[in-house]
Amino acid sequence: MKAIDAIMAALLVVGGLNWGLVALANFDLVAFVTGAGGFGAKNALGVLVYGLVGVAALYQGFMWRSMQRRWADGVAR
Repeated sequence: MKAIDAIMAALLVVGGLNWGLVALANFDLVAFVTGAGGFGAKNALGVLVYGLVGVAALYQGFMWRSMQRRWADGVAR
């Protein structure tokens, strides 16, 4: 797996965990960790994190086929 694939996957996990916490506990982990405050509050660091999660989702969406080919070949390029 390319390093970029791993980074993007980790960002998607962060986004997924954040949305899961929003749904189950009404708790915004990104806002808490970045020091923005309560649910839905944003600061520059939080906007960066949310933006990176969005970029990771786009990357995974556009690169899905090529990642499937790499995994099917058993080659981590």
